[in-house]
Amino acid sequence: MILNDQDFKIDVTSEIGNLRTLLVHSPDSGLGKVVPSKAQDWLFEDIVHLDTMRRKEYDYYIKLLLYFLDPDKIHGKLNQIDSPEANRDFFKPDNAGFHNSARVIEIQTLLSDILQQTDIRKKLVAAVCAIESCNYRMQLQLINTNPVELAKIFISGSLADDTMIFAPIPNLIFSRDLGITINNHILLNRPAKKARSRETLLMRYIFFNHPLFAAYRDNIIEISENKQHFLRPGEVNEEKTTIEGGDVMMVSPQHLIIGCSERTSISGANEAIKLLLEGDVVTKVSIVKIPHKRDYMHIDTVFTQVKRNVWVLLRSLTITETEQSQREPIAWFADKKNKDKPEIVQFRKDKKPKTFNTLEDLLDNISQKDLESTEPTKFIYSGNDEFPYDAREQWTDSCNLLALKDGVVVGYDRNDKTVEAFKQSGFEVIHVTDLLPKFESGELNPQSMTDTLILMPSAELSRARGGFHCMSMPLNRDKV
Repeated sequence: MILNDQDFKIDVTSEIGNLRTLLVHSPDSGLGKVVPSKAQDWLFEDIVHLDTMRRKEYDYYIKLLLYFLDPDKIHGKLNQIDSPEANRDFFKPDNAGFHNSARVIEIQTLLSDILQQTDIRKKLVAAVCAIESCNYRMQLQLINTNPVELAKIFISGSLADDTMIFAPIPNLIFSRDLGITINNHILLNRPAKKARSRETLLMRYIFFNHPLFAAYRDNIIEISENKQHFLRPGEVNEEKTTIEGGDVMMVSPQHLIIGCSERTSISGANEAIKLLLEGDVVTKVSIVKIPHKRDYMHIDTVFTQVKRNVWVLLRSLTITETEQSQREPIAWFADKKNKDKPEIVQFRKDKKPKTFNTLEDLLDNISQKDLESTEPTKFIYSGNDEFPYDAREQWTDSCNLLALKDGVVVGYDRNDKTVEAFKQSGFEVIHVTDLLPKFESGELNPQSMTDTLILMPSAELSRARGGFHCMSMPLNRDKV
């Protein structure tokens, strides 16, 4: 049965409005096939223990999302879902017992749906086989494979008998990187690394061919490479047009932030700005250029929004040089351009570009001007701004939080000093293992929660170098 929802709509105007619908992808068998020799090529820092990642970590994320977004799927059924006899069927997209929510939407389900169409199946098989260098016999075999099984093969890289025919795409769990909802438009991204080319292809086919998105096909924005890009010398070039969702934030109805980072190029940001401003999708775009370092990767690894007037961020990337450091002798001989200081420029249609000195200045401007906050802007710093915990905890995604609603965010349970900082800022902190029974018993209502950091188990998930902001592609949020 093809996933359908008469009330489905695409509309995201902020990072903090009540989350109503999002796209996710649960860890698949491909993550359990990442080998050390290929881990970095496949953009993983480490190999993970798949069963732990699923049962003891990501499954909690799905349950939490359902209580907030689609409670009828889970409320009153928690014991049954968690029982050993259930064998995790509730979390398996290819299983009859799968939750199949139209609010917490699984990418694999959408892929299975479109593969039921013979013409789409043939085209997508041909496209995948072309980029993966499969032989013609394999192409014919895949065309004749059951759509549900074929979707699994495209994602995991393995046939039903576990034979690997091409690489897995373990980064598909980071669904945000593949597309961003901007008001009622979808910006399809162009990932920087070859390891993500199959993901990009699959998502393009889903958005253009699944009936769920039929009403929005004219609102899908694709970024093209520069003209005559094929004439550039060499295979790797900094001028390549790339943009990833971790570098894109919809912070208010008319304001988008794009980060230029290790993964998003100046050229990619430039093409996006032209399309968005000329198409009147937004009226202003702020570019935040951060150092090209693996520790940062995307802007959502160094800051995310918690509440209308509250942001979590890495302070070492935001502070300006002190007057004292300028007076020291070495300052006379140092490179005057601080390579670790972000560069921030805001572009508005038919107006002069505007600059900001620090990230705090930009984020304060968003809270006060765009979102009309009546309270002073507050910043919660990674590791409570204590060295070395600030850098250690940023590495394990202390700044990469997903807002389920204004002031209620989800993050990893391992970032102790950042948790302290949240408590000092007046936030409640609760672990998901304590929270879900309270939802089930009715002791707590997700919709009445305020100013709360929900902690999630993270020993294996954190090895993948991405937090819950990365692991979500919001499609619909309430306006703030």
